[in-house]
Amino acid sequence: MDMDLKGKKVTVVGTGISGIGAAKLLNHAGADVLLYDANPNINPQIVQERMGEIKTRILIGEMTEEAARETQLLVISPGVPIDSPLVEEFRKQGTPVWGEIELAWHFEKGKVIAITGTNGKTTTTALTGAILGAAVKDTFVVGNIGRSYTGEVLKTSSDSVTVAEISSFQLESVSTFHPVISAILNISPDHLDRHHTMECYTQTKEKICMNEGPDDAVVLNFDDERLRDFGTNEAKCQVVWFARKEIPKHGAFAYLQGDEIWIGRDGALSEAFMNVHDMKLIGAHNYENVMAAICMARLWGVDDDIIRAQIREFKAVEHRIEYVREKDGVVYYNDSKGTNPDASIKAIEAMNRPTVLIGGGFDKQLAFDEYVEAFKDTVKVLVVLGQTADKLEACARSHGFTNVIHAKDMKECVEICAREAKPGYAVLLSPACASWGMFDNYEQRGRIFKKYVNEL
Repeated sequence: MDMDLKGKKVTVVGTGISGIGAAKLLNHAGADVLLYDANPNINPQIVQERMGEIKTRILIGEMTEEAARETQLLVISPGVPIDSPLVEEFRKQGTPVWGEIELAWHFEKGKVIAITGTNGKTTTTALTGAILGAAVKDTFVVGNIGRSYTGEVLKTSSDSVTVAEISSFQLESVSTFHPVISAILNISPDHLDRHHTMECYTQTKEKICMNEGPDDAVVLNFDDERLRDFGTNEAKCQVVWFARKEIPKHGAFAYLQGDEIWIGRDGALSEAFMNVHDMKLIGAHNYENVMAAICMARLWGVDDDIIRAQIREFKAVEHRIEYVREKDGVVYYNDSKGTNPDASIKAIEAMNRPTVLIGGGFDKQLAFDEYVEAFKDTVKVLVVLGQTADKLEACARSHGFTNVIHAKDMKECVEICAREAKPGYAVLLSPACASWGMFDNYEQRGRIFKKYVNEL
């Protein structure tokens, strides 16, 4: 990108973590920043406090004609849809629109490894970051793990690598973002309230490697039919596969055979890389995440011994099938990051005990049939809460599962689970829904769950 931001009038939409990070970065670049939020209940004083000593123009409520007219660049937070009326108006007047990823990329001095997918992004990003961090002195891990790309990018250098978790919301607004290695872990229905169709959602995910060429690489899930087709017919860069159902016939790959992860090429297994029992992560979905991380690390050139050592020591990230405690013979797991049915199915499949399951939350217009079908003999009781509670119960009953209990809040959920779970059972919070409406985010939901579990 060649836009010089010094002196440019830039409007940042959104006053959350992303918006504040973007505003601070723009201020550093010498831009004249206006922080805007349409929510009339936002307190401008609190927004200014978040900006610290940086004095910033702040506009709350209606966008004024003057502010819109003078804006030379619009920067939107991930929560702002690319097709929102506000963004459309700015586009009509010819104003460039960037998201936070595009903005950060403007300042990137090193190379980037970018990871997306419906599920597994956070775990795979954290693991890949740990592996690269053991091999590359200046490694920055950014995304939905506590560090924004805009907040870290000024630390990058020509020798650094940034491992970035990128969501579909962020990919909507990229145009020149160019990782040297990317990964799409899987694609299943999610955020259809935002992207409207699976075709749009899939194409948005695929944008992660749209600027990659023959010297770059994308790591794809061979078991995912959409990604297999994309990698075979559309990707413009080198494709490396990972799989556990079928061995790829063309190209390099990682493959799970029994308990062993193998490395191979063109349909032939060549090297047993490591045994899954040597790692702390559990569940088939995590073995996929590990294989994706192995592929990315090897593409970078990290020594295999370093890769294996980091995988052996890596523990599950917070809120992803996270062990909380054992009480009265019952093991409690926090999978609050299970914000869609496919993610929660993977958590259910990882359970090796009879399970009391907590489900429900914000309605993203997703179907729960496959979620309920995954209960099989594992889930004994379903405790539902939130906006989708009735919808989830109706779906469960339509599949013949009738042991459903409603709870008004998380405290009551935990109390019900403690009452219903017998010694030898597990209690799993994996809601298959977003947290909005009852909680600020899935992190808050998970921590409140853990708080009540630890108070039992």
